[in-house]
Amino acid sequence: MVPYFTLPQLDLPFGQRIDIFGVLSAAGVVLGAWLAARQARQYAPGRDGPLRDVVTWAVVGGLFGGHWMHLFAYHPELVTPKDPWVILRFWDGLSSMGGVLGSLLGIFLFFRKIKEPLMPFTDALALGTAPGWMVARIGCFLVHDHPGIRTDFPLAVDFPVNPYGGPRHDLGLYDVFVLGALSIVLYVMKSRKPLEGRLMGVLALGYSIARFFLDFLRASDLSFVDRRYAGLTPAQYVVIGLAATGVWLLFRPSRPVVLALDGK
Repeated sequence: MVPYFTLPQLDLPFGQRIDIFGVLSAAGVVLGAWLAARQARQYAPGRDGPLRDVVTWAVVGGLFGGHWMHLFAYHPELVTPKDPWVILRFWDGLSSMGGVLGSLLGIFLFFRKIKEPLMPFTDALALGTAPGWMVARIGCFLVHDHPGIRTDFPLAVDFPVNPYGGPRHDLGLYDVFVLGALSIVLYVMKSRKPLEGRLMGVLALGYSIARFFLDFLRASDLSFVDRRYAGLTPAQYVVIGLAATGVWLLFRPSRPVVLALDGK
């Protein structure tokens, strides 16, 4: 069983703070952006300009998308007339799937703005997104943001009896394993030169399937839990759409990818 632990936070003026979640989330963004740009140069399409320039759009879209999904889908009770500014405090509660949707929207709008086709860059994005997201999820695990149902599973975290009731699944930890495994799969696939868009298809479909079933392990018996709609979390509805996108990417007619390092 994994022991429960807490890590120190750095207090800042005006009631703000920096914790390991924020540090690793930022590190995940930086790592993902660096890897995506590197793969765009070495793998396809052989240049990284658009991926270097899209980072701000993806980050801003991810922050607001993550915060608004956290508020309006997961915890609408937090939006009250007494505190309307909570809508703009994007650092005050984030949903990872909302962040994904917001980032995707930001990326799409940026490529529309520069009139550049997005598809040639999707595989480089996948090769950066999976490991970067994994690092951010390590932060979720370290602050125990996603407690699950009670269990005696060997990988359960030994949450304190008060207020958690004892050992529980930790969904942040399981996401680390899923994204780590997908990162390995993607880099192995890359060496075999799959058709364009297949890497992003594997990431979208693979993560969606895992996340859909793992969300059934989320706690529903604590004081602050994810809202359900017809028995499903908001993330489960999102990943249904992402899974469909992954299937489309895997089976759509595509051209072969030529590695830039091949000199062809």
